[in-house]
Amino acid sequence: MALDLEKGWRRIVRSVPACLLLLGLCAACAAPKGIGGDAVENDRPVISIMAPLHFPHAPSAELNARIEELTGAKLDVNWVPDGIYTDKMNTALSTNSLKKATFVKHTDYIFVKNAIRSGSFWEIGPYLERFPNLKHLDADILGQSAIDGRVYGLYTERPSSRQGVIIREDWLEALGLAKPGTTEELYEVIRQFTVSDPDGNGRHDTIGLADRNDLVFGAFKTLSSYFGSPNNWGIADDRIVPEFELKPYMDTMNFMKRLYGEKLMNTDFAVTSKEMQRDLMIRGAAGVYIGSMTDVQRLADEAKQLDPSARFTLANRIEGPEGYRVWSIPNYNGLYLFSKKAIRTEEELLEMLAFFDRTMDKDVANLMRYGIEGKHYRLSGGQVVLPEETSQLRVTEVNALYSLMIADLGNPNVLQAAKKETLWELAEQLSADNEKFIVKDPTIGLESMTYDEKSMELYKIVSDATYRYMLGQIDEAGFYAEVDRWKRSGGSLMMSEYTEAYLAKD
Repeated sequence: MALDLEKGWRRIVRSVPACLLLLGLCAACAAPKGIGGDAVENDRPVISIMAPLHFPHAPSAELNARIEELTGAKLDVNWVPDGIYTDKMNTALSTNSLKKATFVKHTDYIFVKNAIRSGSFWEIGPYLERFPNLKHLDADILGQSAIDGRVYGLYTERPSSRQGVIIREDWLEALGLAKPGTTEELYEVIRQFTVSDPDGNGRHDTIGLADRNDLVFGAFKTLSSYFGSPNNWGIADDRIVPEFELKPYMDTMNFMKRLYGEKLMNTDFAVTSKEMQRDLMIRGAAGVYIGSMTDVQRLADEAKQLDPSARFTLANRIEGPEGYRVWSIPNYNGLYLFSKKAIRTEEELLEMLAFFDRTMDKDVANLMRYGIEGKHYRLSGGQVVLPEETSQLRVTEVNALYSLMIADLGNPNVLQAAKKETLWELAEQLSADNEKFIVKDPTIGLESMTYDEKSMELYKIVSDATYRYMLGQIDEAGFYAEVDRWKRSGGSLMMSEYTEAYLAKD
């Protein structure tokens, strides 16, 4: 019997796994809501996924079981700590051992483009219209992530910029300081947190800034936007030029070099992991963290377990020479790509897409976002109430599931929270405020074959030179000598290709 996938897909994906569609409608009639059901319990589709873990614990077994029950699938999720995720993903890619669905961060997407073009991943664009939720994915965001006009991934959604400054509020109050509003005020807060005994224990055992070995999501790129840098690339005389050729980039390196030289930050920042950086904040060894403002709730919760008096606040408007500026990324944080090595048939691909489509339905989406009603949250007037007393329980049992949610910001099935934890709410408010002064990357949507082929080795030239300059190992002339090497190694060609694409677009 032929099945109309277009018209009946919602009923089908909730009734039977896609691999059973050709076996007839009997199982569909008997199965509960989901991709599968008890009638096919021993033949549930296996949904294997590699996903980043941003929290100390993977989701609870109870939640995992509920998702399996609702979707009719068997989950096989490889949760990889975020700090080592890029390395693990690249290893899986190079050894051809990817899961059926693998999350690729926006910043790592460039490194898999060649694999995509060589046919290692399924093109999913032609299938999206078959699914009731996936067919409503944002066309602009899909376009931002498309390669050669083809859609390969399901996106996890995020605001344009969550970047800002997380600060120990109780330390500010102890020293009589206001939240910083300029780059110089930020420097002064960092300095005072180092030299003025903000924790009042009579010992010189604190530093101002905690940073890590990440020039993008660590402190550097956010500081760079405060100092006026473009976002990766700038436009000068109708030419696309790299940010590190321009003065604000040097100003940022000098700011960081100053902090390092005066020992106002962790001096091993060039080799510090995100976990080590977080630990400095949690145990009260540092008072300023520059990065994603949404990290604040978890930092605050864990710090209070060690010191109940610890309080945190946020600042997003740090004025620099050109006013308020903050870098942004496209509105996807990353993509789930589908391996052709792990997914051999179109039927298996449909199973995977059906699972992700099902996660956007109201019951599954809110389970993944908030947990179990009555245990992790309660409803009031159709809105979610997140009690303070269940905050830590959500951290340990629920919050990791956020990494599996696709297009959540634009999904009308996700309930709104009536009253969130104060710091979460503040982080979201300031992220929305960032939209007023974001700096976009002018090359988004433009193609450069040299960038796709050589960006990793070229980036290493500049990133190494940036660290060496900040650590005082090379001077300004030495840094620009490395920029010239970057140009000779393919950078100039990359600039030309982007410039040509930019002018053609206009």
